Amino acid sequence: MPGSGACLDVGFVTYSPTGKAGFLGVREETMERHGLTSEAVAREMAEGALRHEACCADVAVSNTGVADGASDDGTPPGTQCFAWAYRSRDGNIVTFSETKKFEGERNDVRRAAALYALSRVEHYFDRRIAR
Repeated sequence: MPGSGACLDVGFVTYSPTGKAGFLGVREETMERHGLTSEAVAREMAEGALRHEACCADVAVSNTGVADGASDDGTPPGTQCFAWAYRSRDGNIVTFSETKKFEGERNDVRRAAALYALSRVEHYFDRRIAR
């Protein structure tokens, strides 16, 4: 999208547990206890992105889920977990999370999840202030 470079600092694509742990600091214990498709993992992903040395952003959005087919842990296709993390001026991080289920083929689910994640940035930004 034209102009994205003016507001997008860095992006991480981490499908595997190794990537989630290595790049974003998601704890093995969290992945084992809650599964990869969980709000707990999504929260650690977003918070880890803000804490990453390569990142100087104030907002991070994460998404982890099953777009199609059956997952190893039985999570239904279309299940997506999201987190929105915001860095305040004092350096504290405030995080919100949700789980949603989308219908359709793999690319339909992926598109719907991406649009949903972006559509909630302003909503949670406003809620962050109210906390």
